[in-house]
Amino acid sequence: MTPDAPDTAPERSIHEEQEELIDEFAFFDDWMQRYEYLIDLGRKLPPLDEAYKRDEFKLKGCQSQVWLVGEKRGERLVFHAISDAAIVSGIIALLLRVYSNRTPREIAATEPDFIPAIGLDAHLSPTRKNGLGAMLTAIKDRARAELDAA
Repeated sequence: MTPDAPDTAPERSIHEEQEELIDEFAFFDDWMQRYEYLIDLGRKLPPLDEAYKRDEFKLKGCQSQVWLVGEKRGERLVFHAISDAAIVSGIIALLLRVYSNRTPREIAATEPDFIPAIGLDAHLSPTRKNGLGAMLTAIKDRARAELDAA
């Protein structure tokens, strides 16, 4: 994992983080600019430790390779992920920004309203939509598992 992941609550609420993403994407005039921004966000993801690039952490249902790892830190779940595809890495960056370092209850209760609000769902290929769905399912399933265990 990454030792520099925060142990404290994020500065913004999960709702505020979604609103911030909506505002950021509204700044761009067209989807080519939004794709470029998405790719740039993906490039800024921290590298995933090679030890986690194994089949047990690889998501099914994604056209590209995606590895997703969740760890419990106190009362929060911190997610780490990476993909071999630039746009998918950008999608990961968005999901981690909203859902990582949140409580399982926050994660389970929060729908990804920012996705339709920025038009991402309408501008992804069917295979990328499937991958987005697989990532969201994995994040939510991990949160539900923590809630069930409590």
